[in-house]
Amino acid sequence: MQTSKSFRLDDFIAGWIGGASSVVVGHPLDTVKTRLQAGKGYKNMLHCILTIYRKETALGFFKGLSFPLATITFYNSVVFGFFSNSQRLISQYRYGDAWHPCGMLDLTVASMLTGLVSVGIGSPVDLVKIRLQMQTQAVLSENLHLAGSISNANIPLRSVEIPGQRLYRGPIHCISTILQTEGLQGLYRGAGAMMLRDIPGYTLYFIPYTILCDLLKPDASSSPHPGSIWLAGGLADDITGRRFSSGVQMMSSGGALEKQVTHDYF
Repeated sequence: MQTSKSFRLDDFIAGWIGGASSVVVGHPLDTVKTRLQAGKGYKNMLHCILTIYRKETALGFFKGLSFPLATITFYNSVVFGFFSNSQRLISQYRYGDAWHPCGMLDLTVASMLTGLVSVGIGSPVDLVKIRLQMQTQAVLSENLHLAGSISNANIPLRSVEIPGQRLYRGPIHCISTILQTEGLQGLYRGAGAMMLRDIPGYTLYFIPYTILCDLLKPDASSSPHPGSIWLAGGLADDITGRRFSSGVQMMSSGGALEKQVTHDYF
């Protein structure tokens, strides 16, 4: 599936597969982490896993999967598809050959452009996630204050409800409300700060990732071994320190699988 020598749709498809795989594999652990952080009476991680399985079956570990599956797969597809294609476009422009190896400057430009594009996609998603989290925290805080003000009453905090506090019913309703009340620019609040975080973050991820993949290849003309790709992704993830971008956090698995799928099937 190739439209020109320098532009390939395959990278977007492989990025989508890598993103979907990372979400499906990681979501059960994320569910357990969320339940433990919410403090719903689980003794430890094992007790939480067994309780979820007994009460909700295996499907309980995949509750709330649809939104991250839709957003992260699309995000991963665009990020890796754009990075791979921008490398070839830069090589085509500078060297006249789309498959010419990129130099350090080429990788830096491609990584920074990818970081810029990622903000356009990731900023609204991040904003919606934070808005939904903040309204939950507001309700919990109000419950705590109200329960504490009732003297000589042993009332569990979860039994005290504050009607009308939840502004958003879910992600779609949140996006619709923001667009109606704040306009399109409302979805990009904080995008400037996100650019300062993500552009260096993607640069610090993609440059080591690409260099390590090249170094771990048996020879210059062959594709890297799948194990080498996973190792390169993990090491690059460690170099970023998981500080810059939530997108970078899932790249070591999604990105490695994307590169492996591209080499094996496309």
